[in-house]
Amino acid sequence: MSTFSSETAWLCLAVTAALGGLVLCKLKSPGQVGGKGVCLAALWGGACLLSLSLFWSLILFSLSCFLLYYLSGQELLPVDQKAVLITGGDSGIGHALCKYLDQLGFTVFAGVLDENGSGAEELRRTCSTRFSVLQLDVTDSQQIKDAYSKVVQKVQNRGLWAVVNNAGILGLPADGELIPMIHYKRCMDVNFFGAVEVTKAFLPLLRKSKGRLVNISSMAGGVPLFKMAAYGSSKAALTMFSAVMRQELSKWEVKVSSIQPGGFKTNITGTSEMQIKLEKDILDHLTPDVREEYGQDYILAQKNVFNAVSTYASSDVSPVLQDIQHAISAKSPFTFYTPGSGAYLWLCLVSFSPTGIFDYFNKKFNYLNNGTPRILSMPNWKNKAM
Repeated sequence: MSTFSSETAWLCLAVTAALGGLVLCKLKSPGQVGGKGVCLAALWGGACLLSLSLFWSLILFSLSCFLLYYLSGQELLPVDQKAVLITGGDSGIGHALCKYLDQLGFTVFAGVLDENGSGAEELRRTCSTRFSVLQLDVTDSQQIKDAYSKVVQKVQNRGLWAVVNNAGILGLPADGELIPMIHYKRCMDVNFFGAVEVTKAFLPLLRKSKGRLVNISSMAGGVPLFKMAAYGSSKAALTMFSAVMRQELSKWEVKVSSIQPGGFKTNITGTSEMQIKLEKDILDHLTPDVREEYGQDYILAQKNVFNAVSTYASSDVSPVLQDIQHAISAKSPFTFYTPGSGAYLWLCLVSFSPTGIFDYFNKKFNYLNNGTPRILSMPNWKNKAM
């Protein structure tokens, strides 16, 4: 390698380090941007090293600076008591988000499944006088219409700035063949059709304010995770809906963002009573042949998935809250947010790696594995199947 090339390589390495350091220092919110910035800096640095050309090094350095400016220069709009509707405020991320945005000065409308439940009562007790609780089952068209009327009555000329479609259910995490159709349909009703209907109902207000539509999807909507056929399919539909609406609503200057969190510990897994009912639903809807081939032990072990989800999930939901705040408040919000450890990495892996490589790592790091179906553990089962 020539002296000139060596000097160029060291220059590129220095620039990469500087870019990465600036990103880490400047970007504290939203949560996932720092990691993306470091990946970006490493990418451009590697490209510079490969080019070994001063001209292309300077070009790529300029592009890196521009992208760094784009990532770090996100101006936040003033709150000014902007009104925000959040669905699924009873518990979990929605509950925490209601409190978080209320503390920031937003006028929050919390749509809850039970307006007389403990979650709704706690919100009334702890939040400001700007705060309102709305009875809002996202699968009930009449409740959506009633909520719309109450919001219009309260905001009047101020308008509604943002809708956060957060309401969601996990359904039954089990092998796709074992999940009853009623649970597939229930997941789609809450996670997808509910979000679509709420969006359609409140879009006239968002178009008027040139506001924000934020849909809480999931990493499972882009990464095919074991045991998540029902949940992942519904979130994939919501992610695609967000992408289409982003383009269609751009002419109205309404910005659309999709939040795709990794694993966070919430109440989405339900109570132990709900889990027992889900287990019973599996057994009641299986045909004798499927029950025989999977085996009773394997089927009953599906309930262990709930424990695995809770064990590996993070209890700190602040990265999700910060990203939602950014999607609502930034002058130029991002299209996708991926809060949570490993979420962005897994989405990149499934998007850019060969299928075989992804499947290998997905199986290797699968923490939801809970044994082997009965027939697969029998000696010479392959020969019997032929």
